[in-house]
Amino acid sequence: MTEGAVLVTGGTGFIGQVLCQELIKAGYSVDVLSRQPSEAVRALCGRVTPIRELSAINGSRGYDIVVNLAGEGIAEKRWSETRKQALRDSRIALTRELVTALLSCDRLPAVMVSGSAVGFYGDQGGRPVTESSPPKDEFSHRLCADWEKAAAPLADKGVRVCYSRTGVVAGRDGGFLERMVLPFRLGLGGRIGSGVQYMPWIHRRDVVRAILWMVENGDAQGAYNVVSPHPATNREFTRTLARVLGRPAILPVPAVALKVALGEMSRLLLTGQRALPERLQAGGFSFSYPDLEPALREALDRPA
Repeated sequence: MTEGAVLVTGGTGFIGQVLCQELIKAGYSVDVLSRQPSEAVRALCGRVTPIRELSAINGSRGYDIVVNLAGEGIAEKRWSETRKQALRDSRIALTRELVTALLSCDRLPAVMVSGSAVGFYGDQGGRPVTESSPPKDEFSHRLCADWEKAAAPLADKGVRVCYSRTGVVAGRDGGFLERMVLPFRLGLGGRIGSGVQYMPWIHRRDVVRAILWMVENGDAQGAYNVVSPHPATNREFTRTLARVLGRPAILPVPAVALKVALGEMSRLLLTGQRALPERLQAGGFSFSYPDLEPALREALDRPA
């Protein structure tokens, strides 16, 4: 493989598509691990080389850079025990298999950026949350903590490993906004529960830029909160979304209804983290969209 060879898992996802395109623009050679047909992968990611199985890299020359973003959507289905295991397998088991394959290569990557989420911290109420904040032990924490631990053997071998603890990602043509927008357009939107819970949000462009910063900054390692420096409560978020769409936000979703409908998964919506990107900012990273309203206007193509 050529110098600047990159392997991306989750490359066809909401973040991965844009990341792959930016890596190609920067001159990297990009392989994408995906079960999708090769034509579909290239249509989403650009001039990449699709790889269907991890076995294809066993014993190969290896990669300079690995970005591991694979994982099923955490909020797509109710959390049955079967669903929880599927979430763990798509993150933890795949990462373990990936690390095993990389360790078999002729050379190790210089850096690996591995996915995680601010769910690592569990429910934190209104307290400011930095990378050094102690987590609350619940499913989202255990899922993220084990996901990060699965990549740790590479760090033990001297690879520079970064963990991208990402918040709720806003961007065009997909993501959580796609699910939120319709009821708001119909005038049926509103806060969720009390609305005081924080939504640690970030624009997709800044997620991609943060990952590239971790890749290219030789001093970057460990966990980074990949979130806007200005977190918003759910009430603030929904009011801003309604204003951007020019619609009211007067129909709150009762907490009890979510608990009945979604069970344990309702905690994703009813609790949160006032997460702050302390380490990114200390490292000199600057955000393209630090403020919520401009980020939503860009994501929804609604100029001011």
